[in-house]
Amino acid sequence: MNHFELFDLPVALDIDLVALKANFLKLQQLHHPDKALDKDQALIMSSDINQAYKILSQVDSRAAYLLSLKKQDHHLDQSIHDFEFLQSALEIREQLDEADSQEQLITLKNEVKQWVDGLIREFKIDYSDEDWSEARDTVRKLRFFQRVLNDIDKAEDQLLDEDSFDLDDDF
Repeated sequence: MNHFELFDLPVALDIDLVALKANFLKLQQLHHPDKALDKDQALIMSSDINQAYKILSQVDSRAAYLLSLKKQDHHLDQSIHDFEFLQSALEIREQLDEADSQEQLITLKNEVKQWVDGLIREFKIDYSDEDWSEARDTVRKLRFFQRVLNDIDKAEDQLLDEDSFDLDDDF
């Protein structure tokens, strides 16, 4: 049984994330180790459910998983060789490093999301056309942008923490 089947979802890049979450919670409750007769088996199943959920909940790992179902997920850890992309990626990283306000981070996040949306469209075409080399390259780019989005979230959290800390506050 693949991850999509586990959560009763279609095998596709576009999935209903609300249904994924709801099915995840149902499965976790059903296979909770505290409620099972065979606790070891329930623990394994619970771990498998968590792993499958983690993979399907992010578009980059979901795309990589789709490639794995087609036995086309090899070399996903290779470097990206698209010079224009690398140049843009460097600029985005620099913008993130220099961002010192919530507004700058929001603007950057929106820019990255536009990139991701374009890459999703690209992946769907590559996957549909069975252009595996391009699909793998697109997954590498999606992974890069997922890391950037995670780093933007961390930077936003840090800014919020800094804003909420004031030396004049009474402790």
